Amino acid sequence: MSEKNGNPVESLKVEEFVPAKAVEPPKSVDELTEEERARLKEVGIDLEAEDKLGLFIQADCGVVSCQCAPEGLELLPITEALKKYDWLREQYLWKAVPAEKDEFTKITAEDLDNGYFIRVFPGEKVIYPLQTCLYIRTDRVAQRVHNIVIVEEGAELHIITGCTTHPHVTSGLHIGVSEFYVKKDAKFTYTMIHEWGENVHVRPRTGIWVEEGGVVVSNYISLDKVGSIQAFPTCRLKGRGAVGQFNSIIAAPEKAHLDLGSRVILEAPETRAEIVSRTVCYGGEVIARGHLVGKAPEIKAHLECQGLMLTDKGYILAIPELEAHVANVDMSHEAAVGKIAREEIEYLMARGLNEEEATSLVVRGFLNVRIEGLPPELQEKIDQAIEESRKGM
Repeated sequence: MSEKNGNPVESLKVEEFVPAKAVEPPKSVDELTEEERARLKEVGIDLEAEDKLGLFIQADCGVVSCQCAPEGLELLPITEALKKYDWLREQYLWKAVPAEKDEFTKITAEDLDNGYFIRVFPGEKVIYPLQTCLYIRTDRVAQRVHNIVIVEEGAELHIITGCTTHPHVTSGLHIGVSEFYVKKDAKFTYTMIHEWGENVHVRPRTGIWVEEGGVVVSNYISLDKVGSIQAFPTCRLKGRGAVGQFNSIIAAPEKAHLDLGSRVILEAPETRAEIVSRTVCYGGEVIARGHLVGKAPEIKAHLECQGLMLTDKGYILAIPELEAHVANVDMSHEAAVGKIAREEIEYLMARGLNEEEATSLVVRGFLNVRIEGLPPELQEKIDQAIEESRKGM
């Protein structure tokens, strides 16, 4: 993927990758090696944990785990859910993300591998996070996934999704279509941790609909090597008082091409939105986008994009956009790209740290965004991911 004036020019050829259905997947998590289990743990998926409430793992095209403990919650492979519920196809499938959006949604609509369906029943509070994992186990595989999450009226759901590859896989393609529906007065917290191979290409396509009084909190973390990621989820705040909060923590190593951001469309009065991104570049190429669209009065929205350059290689291109269609809106943004101040390093070195330790500490502080209202389990996963990245830097 190359870039021209902030617009990506797609150069991936899907036919160069092996369809996931052409590869024999494992039949259960018991077939995963200790090395693979350790890899999954790095993205928040602990197969040994005894307090798991729900676990979904897809390896290449095969679902190797789909278990759910709490009542009031349904978890199924999406292919099974579509057979079980006619209303799912009629009311939700390809509604928040159009099947004709681009070449990746088109091929996923034509030949789906799998994905997950999660539905929380009205009024149910699933406080402790479910774990989902989309895992590429075979080199040069193209994985096509479609996920649908429905958080019914007054319900609450937290999900940790860890997306990664086998420790020895360096090349592949992941296409992940996700549609999230947050009903009246419901809350949905979604934390995605990516850890791919250095020649893996990732194409998430996400649409979110939030009804009156609903809240969505999305946290996206990518701190390791990757070939390219192109993601720009669109959230529609459709009901009065709906809230959308998007946080991203990104590190761009050398040779990585990252085109990331979020769009929130505030369609109803008194809706609120916030987009916060932190990007550290140490040789990669980053486009950091944020787009707020105000279509109703009495809305409030803010966009914050900050980047930190650690080397003279690579670049960060910040593209903040505010778009207002009516009067009586409160929309703001701030964007900054800079380097570590030398006086910060010297201050820490004067207190006993060497230069490398001082630099790592500053980077960790820059990335360590505390997210209000996040459950301790989710914040711990974010802190662990940042710490691992700090060691790598």
